[in-house]
Amino acid sequence: MNFVFISPHFPKHYWNFCDRLHKNGVNVLGIGDCPYDALDKRLKESLTEYYFVPDLSDYDQMYRAVAYFAFKHGKIDWIESNNEFWLEQDARLRTDFHVTTGYQYENIASIKNKSAMKEFYAKAGVPTARLHKITDIEAARKFIAVVDYPVIVKPDVGVGACDTFKLENDGDLQEFFAKNLPVPYVMEEFITGDICSYDAIIDADSKPLLESMTVWPPSVMDIVLKQLDLSYYTAAHAPAELKGVGRATVKAFGVKSRFVHLEFFRLTKAKAGLGDVGDFVGLEVNMRPAGGYTPDMIDFAHSTDVYQVWADMVTDNYRKLPDSGEHCCCVYASRRDCHQYVHTHGEIMERYGAQLVMCERMPEMMVPQMGNQMYTAKVPSQDAVDEFIHFVLDQAVAEDTAAEETAVKFCLAY
Repeated sequence: MNFVFISPHFPKHYWNFCDRLHKNGVNVLGIGDCPYDALDKRLKESLTEYYFVPDLSDYDQMYRAVAYFAFKHGKIDWIESNNEFWLEQDARLRTDFHVTTGYQYENIASIKNKSAMKEFYAKAGVPTARLHKITDIEAARKFIAVVDYPVIVKPDVGVGACDTFKLENDGDLQEFFAKNLPVPYVMEEFITGDICSYDAIIDADSKPLLESMTVWPPSVMDIVLKQLDLSYYTAAHAPAELKGVGRATVKAFGVKSRFVHLEFFRLTKAKAGLGDVGDFVGLEVNMRPAGGYTPDMIDFAHSTDVYQVWADMVTDNYRKLPDSGEHCCCVYASRRDCHQYVHTHGEIMERYGAQLVMCERMPEMMVPQMGNQMYTAKVPSQDAVDEFIHFVLDQAVAEDTAAEETAVKFCLAY
């Protein structure tokens, strides 16, 4: 089997996907914009061959790289990056090289455009927030007259909190339209709830081989724009209700042979026409793994190896790795250098050292959304999750973070 893995060096833990494919006997053919000599040693050992491309967004260069691999190694069976940024290009390459193990270029809009997703949620029987494709301010006012303020506006194509705004009143609305933003935007009614993701590896028959739930901050937008501290956790078990809406969404979108990250609101306030407190409401689909270190957090929470489960799906359409039956919560909390905290780094290490599974400084490009210093721990319960977050993030001095809305806007690729 010939598997072309695009950008295998970024994010840095993606070498694990290549490693497990290699161990399953796959020819892993990497294309990346990192010089070969600078690649992680473990990634080098996983690759059959590597093709350096100075600019991954240059389609001609990418086409030539895949053509070279096809000429040298024969038919290409898979093309994949597992990265939101390259999903559309992945699909175009698959279409051009007749690779059928993934989304084709003509189908990509259904998983990239937020407005196009609504049809498939309806097919799944999963409620979603009402949406308006923004044209002019008067049409927007008519939509708001129906759903009322506040509303959320965001690019129709995009991830996380990139250029996303919460409009509280007509003044905010006028300010938004004055920006004359260059990309299509959508407006959605505001929903009060926790964001819970259904993270799953789906086989060729649209059935889950692994299912997990991660609970995210209620406002990713505020985390990015106001530079707040970030904390989130992977639960010990995904509730049956989330599995139900997750599986229905997978079926409606026709998902096959993919690692998916599907986002839902779990209502903390009842919303007419959507549901009661505790009900799940569709937010958006992401046909790739969750961002950051979440795949590793899923491993720690479920004592598994998501990279191996994914590789087994690719090569055998089957999960070879059994469920160990050992489950816990895995919690992430990150600090910012600009804040002062009650507890020192040393105190955190003394109290939680035995439970910490990751502790590191974050790369500079990830700081706006992920913080400067991260701590990730395995803990036994929800109460322990809350206790860990408070211990790590309690600040020594109250700070007015609301004034920091001029912070750099950066996509949080959940």
